[in-house]
Amino acid sequence: MWCTSCAMAVEGSIKRLEGVREVSVHYPSATLCISGMPTAIQLSTLAPTIKRLGYRLTELEPVADAHGRLEEESRYLTLRLMVGSLFGMWTMLASLLIYAGALPSERVEWVVAWASGAFALPVVLFAGAPFYRAGWRTLLAKRPGMDVLVSLGVIAAVLVSIWLLWSGSNEVYFDTAVMLIVLLLVGRLVETLCRHRGLKALDALALPTDDITVWQNEHCGSIPVDEVTKGTRVELAPGKLIALDGILEASGWFDTASLTGESLPRHFYAGQKVYAGCRYLGTTPLVMQVSAGVGKRRLDRLCDEMRRYQAKKGELQKLADRFAAWLSPLALVLAMLTLPAALLLGLGWEDALVRALSVLVVACPCAVGLAVPLASLAGSGQAMQQGVALRDPAALETLARIRSVALDKTGTLTTGSHSVLHWQAREGIDKHTLQRKLSAAVAGSEHPLAQALARWSGSQHDQHPEQCVDVNEAPGEGRHVRLSNGEWLMVGSAGWLSRHQIVLPDHEEDTTLAFASQVMVADDAGWLATLYLTDQPVEDAEKSVEHLLDAGYVVAMISGDRQGAVSWLGERLGLGREACYAQRSPEAKARLLQGLPSPTLYVGDGLNDTLSLAAADVGIAPLSASEAAREGASAQLMAPGIGGVVKLLSIAKHSRRIMVQNLFFSALYNTLALGLVVLMAIPPLVAVLAMAASSLTVTLNAARLAWAEPDENDTN
Repeated sequence: MWCTSCAMAVEGSIKRLEGVREVSVHYPSATLCISGMPTAIQLSTLAPTIKRLGYRLTELEPVADAHGRLEEESRYLTLRLMVGSLFGMWTMLASLLIYAGALPSERVEWVVAWASGAFALPVVLFAGAPFYRAGWRTLLAKRPGMDVLVSLGVIAAVLVSIWLLWSGSNEVYFDTAVMLIVLLLVGRLVETLCRHRGLKALDALALPTDDITVWQNEHCGSIPVDEVTKGTRVELAPGKLIALDGILEASGWFDTASLTGESLPRHFYAGQKVYAGCRYLGTTPLVMQVSAGVGKRRLDRLCDEMRRYQAKKGELQKLADRFAAWLSPLALVLAMLTLPAALLLGLGWEDALVRALSVLVVACPCAVGLAVPLASLAGSGQAMQQGVALRDPAALETLARIRSVALDKTGTLTTGSHSVLHWQAREGIDKHTLQRKLSAAVAGSEHPLAQALARWSGSQHDQHPEQCVDVNEAPGEGRHVRLSNGEWLMVGSAGWLSRHQIVLPDHEEDTTLAFASQVMVADDAGWLATLYLTDQPVEDAEKSVEHLLDAGYVVAMISGDRQGAVSWLGERLGLGREACYAQRSPEAKARLLQGLPSPTLYVGDGLNDTLSLAAADVGIAPLSASEAAREGASAQLMAPGIGGVVKLLSIAKHSRRIMVQNLFFSALYNTLALGLVVLMAIPPLVAVLAMAASSLTVTLNAARLAWAEPDENDTN
């Protein structure tokens, strides 16, 4: 598509088709979003309708193809701009000599005027061809827009100039036609580069396409990555990016910076899922079982969903489209009325034609059409660069007006895995001894609390660690192990140890630890230690909640966890008890959310959060969210923690501010300029410069958003 008028023409044609309920064409991303009867929205049904207008409709293109299309479009525009600038320069020079009276006689001026027309021909016929083509297509669609006005303005300027030359006058307006085309081409080229920059935000999702080593029947071989299917065992090479999602068969260290933005590597255990885009940092190859092939990976879905949702329009974009839709016909009517009105007022044919020409030129609504989509695209690109995948750019408008932020607890405000908060041991047992014994006792256990104890005790690097030679485990209660030195150890709940006649100490319960999970350890001598574990808050939770509270948001934590754990976390994060809601079912979460000041934002990661994500005005899923939560969210955080929520809210406010600025000034320009040009004579060249300046201002204002750094303290 050539401009927003093209998008409106395509949209209008499809809307008239039977069986189509809703359609939206997003010009910056060249994307069509449609809903309706299955037979009416098939590609085979829609493509012929679009083809009759001169456009081509295809399946959603890969990101690489979109890059290629925009690069080709940039070259296409650059070539026409070069031709327009080269020949237009001589046209402008000839016109300047005439206007300045620098020529010796009227006869010479008349010859130079013809020369200016000759130099204008390549600009009008070649550089301006895309405008005429797009104008004709929008007329066919019965949606005349900016390109119709541009085409009529150029053609009128040329015809008026030829008529004046034929009449013996040297007052020509070839320079008006040339400037109109050249300046609009400059605006289109800048706009295309901005669109390209917005699309490049998706490059963060780029994945390797090299061949990959697979294991089949204990033999390894190399096949293209797009031929690897789910369930295949593949080998991860040290230092290489992972090309597919999968489940590890052994533990290892991974650099997740390209996927999450983390500066430090993370350790993944056997059985954990890793995603394409991470880098394996081990020194020996690691085997992984593929859980998702090319096209079905987590990043593939994110990329496609982001681009599909870009076709949806917010309220500001719909308002801009309505304004541009009636502005073009209004300008045509005004131009047609200006000519006879000027003649009735006693103006000559030349002045009347010039007045009508100025109306056509000044009314071009390109700035209105670009006001919102470019700002939305720039905001989405900036969000991606800051580690937030915005699946629905239209949500930026709602995010800018958010009043309440509700947060899930486990997996959102907390890490989702327990760690040791406090421990007590019998007299004579130091931390080193306890960790050494505990490390051997919990080795190999899959229980989450046992794994937390293993991480806590793993800091001890004993040169001769004890080994388990016998393990008896009671699922969910505890385990009884015998070490290689003959020592017995028991690790489990207080009730389980009591049933095994272990005498537990009668120490006073610390009320500050009532929320924590309690694990007892015993050895041959009896009770050995008591450890308290809890799900710790994510690193940036306290800082992020403080930012939200300082910005004036109503912040609440809604959880299905125990009251003690919720209250403890709320106190650590600076939330009042009245803002912490515990033991809430999924249905109760959604009802509570709807009672908060609207619009609302909900951040949650689990299956029990899907209802709340749908009930909120905007839903956000953290990095570790379940598949169901990601599907129900408008945005997904690509880095651990909730700091991305603060960044996204700041970006949304800035984006909406740019949208409103663009829409207000472009609408004000078109309204005032039309009224002014009807009431008084404005040279067509001045009208061209004013129109082009408004379009460039809107485009550069959106580009300013793309290059700006988000301000987390933005409360305006």
